[in-house]
Amino acid sequence: MSVTAEKKSEIITDNARATGDTGSPEVQVAILTERIVNLTEHFKTHHKDNHSRRGLLAMVNKRRSLLDYLKKKDVQRYNALIQKLGLRK
Repeated sequence: MSVTAEKKSEIITDNARATGDTGSPEVQVAILTERIVNLTEHFKTHHKDNHSRRGLLAMVNKRRSLLDYLKKKDVQRYNALIQKLGLRK
């Protein structure tokens, strides 16, 4: 269910704004998106796992907050990120 260290480092290098960047909103949103996708797959087989569902909702809310912050700060970065991650249809 969690993101492996290799996958996490790959996500960080793909979304980092500079070398060593792990705290920018782009990196945080990308990691949260990967965790949300993993949990969504988990719920396809474990539909009664309500404890994990609570964690999923918290992650979705955290991602939404980070995206709102990024949109407020820099709309171009926001648009590039949602395009890259495929969050909007």
